[in-house]
Amino acid sequence: MTDPGARILFIDDDPGIRRLATRALERRGYQVTCAERGEEGVALATAEQFDVIAVDHYMPGLDGLETLARLQALTDVPPVVYVTGSDEGRIAVAALKAGAADYVVKNVGEDFFDLLAAAFEAVRARAALERAKAETEEELRASNARLAALLGEVNHRVANSLQLVTAMVQLQAGALSDEGARAALDDTQRRIDAIAKVHRRLYTSNDVEQVDMREYLASLVDELAEAWGDEAGPRQLVLAADPIRLATDKAVSLGVIVTELVTNALKYAYPDGRGEVRVALTRDGTDDFRLAVEDDGCGIAKGDTPKGTGLGTKLIRAMAQSLQSAVEYDSSHQGCRAVLRAAIA
Repeated sequence: MTDPGARILFIDDDPGIRRLATRALERRGYQVTCAERGEEGVALATAEQFDVIAVDHYMPGLDGLETLARLQALTDVPPVVYVTGSDEGRIAVAALKAGAADYVVKNVGEDFFDLLAAAFEAVRARAALERAKAETEEELRASNARLAALLGEVNHRVANSLQLVTAMVQLQAGALSDEGARAALDDTQRRIDAIAKVHRRLYTSNDVEQVDMREYLASLVDELAEAWGDEAGPRQLVLAADPIRLATDKAVSLGVIVTELVTNALKYAYPDGRGEVRVALTRDGTDDFRLAVEDDGCGIAKGDTPKGTGLGTKLIRAMAQSLQSAVEYDSSHQGCRAVLRAAIA
């Protein structure tokens, strides 16, 4: 249905066609402004707001395609309906490729103005849909930006809170004289820090929902090497990791598993406290990853489980279950090799 407020710019060098178009279109409820040259039409489109522009092909000076090119260079140009002769399909295709929203074949009958008015309404409806789509997409982008900012703030607060808990555990450990209790609190501190690192990575990166595991594990391994070092320097920890990104919950589970497996290896693999521990995170096919933590130490006797209080083993099992997987120990490896396979997504 014709919008009585719709403003039409009709560009055609033929004064008779302009008069006919003005009368016919105004009867259909449009407000019509005419221009006899392409240059004049571009100037009017620059100075005023129109809902649709009709451009004839054959005009002196700027022809229709040149006028269309000038119009397309304007900011917020309305849809353009191109007017061609009856046997000029090639020109119509060129106009559509150049940015025209539709075309109408010109004749002097009343049906020409019916077709022109129908084209006006069709292109205006499409333009309205495109504007609504653009507005919706912009609102969605703004909403996502607000959500990302909120998630970033949440991760920041969680990381700060976990850092405070770590400091409290450290203070408590320093006040203890019992070496076993102090060692247990040190392990707890490392577990908390492994989780805190995930949230620090999230709020300091552009992606607040996924963790770059290569960067995260590099930081985690470096700190474990320093924490277990002595006067001779940090322990020998080697990391090989593919650029894999995991969701927050999976990154937390994998970080705790790596912390427990590496800590266990550093404690028990080498009686003299020296020796290499290797961590590898690789893609396993397209959709899965493979984690391996291994050493060349004394190994685990058949039927035995890793040494310790048992809490670490329970944590490993629980974190692996959250990844819908399990940690398996490779009995063929000289030393100890723990392997976990799980889905990336």
